[in-house]
Amino acid sequence: MDRIDAMKVFVAALDEGSLAGAGRKLGRSPAAVSRAIAFLEAHVGAELLHRTTRSIKLSEVGERYAAACRRMLTELEEADILAGGERAAPRGPLALTAPSISGELVLGPVLDTFLDAYPTVSARLALLDRAVNLIDEGFDAALRIGELADSSMVAMRGEVRRVVVAAPSYLKQNPRIEEPGDLAQHQIISMAHIPNSWSFPSTPGAAGPRTVQFPPRFVINSTRGAVASAVGGRGVALFYSYQVADKVRNGELEIVLAGHEPAALPVHVIVPQGRLTVPKVRAFMDFAVPRLRSHFARLEKDSGA
Repeated sequence: MDRIDAMKVFVAALDEGSLAGAGRKLGRSPAAVSRAIAFLEAHVGAELLHRTTRSIKLSEVGERYAAACRRMLTELEEADILAGGERAAPRGPLALTAPSISGELVLGPVLDTFLDAYPTVSARLALLDRAVNLIDEGFDAALRIGELADSSMVAMRGEVRRVVVAAPSYLKQNPRIEEPGDLAQHQIISMAHIPNSWSFPSTPGAAGPRTVQFPPRFVINSTRGAVASAVGGRGVALFYSYQVADKVRNGELEIVLAGHEPAALPVHVIVPQGRLTVPKVRAFMDFAVPRLRSHFARLEKDSGA
């Protein structure tokens, strides 16, 4: 059996989450997929996957081997493209990742129109609210919000606003919020990954940003859940502007402390070094970057967003 082909089957099983899914993607029988995985395990002399009737899970050895397989397959793809010349047409699967809400609301619509424009390209979008190693996990590009540890992969940089919001019903029944210190009198809805404090621009004469600490009334690890709680009048919350743009437009939420808005955070589209030479990746970046940049610029300027 060809080892490169078996590696492709192995990676497909990981991407699809099951051996059956890999078989459907590659047009092979479950038995053929199982044989390919068994071939690799015999070759390396260790179990790569823990199998159940419904799922697969990488072993410790399998995690390291999967990362190596992805790197090798990527390098082979790039070598084929270089040999074929720069005029090669965009084609094949494109793997992207983004945080869950920004992936759904921002990147997803752009990807839909890209696929309409490039019918020979397919796509996999993984919505993951965690740090992702693009190379080891086989992604061509990612949308990320916040500062980056590695700037070598940046293909686009923009900004996203952060806004403090509450429902009109809540604001009518509670003290006015005119400056950050007023938050001490209010019910705070907080995301689980955000510390129990919010930073605001410094006041005249202050040495740095003003930090407001609070004991949150409600902590949740779901952005959708936090938005629903705020819309329901349960308290005040801090969100990226795009997460609540529709709720603000239709009057379900109001922006407060607009004159003390927290500093915007950088938003990036990143690509591993070398991947921009791949036609499908270059085509996606050329298509997506101006649209994403325009989208975030509108949000930054739109005081009603």
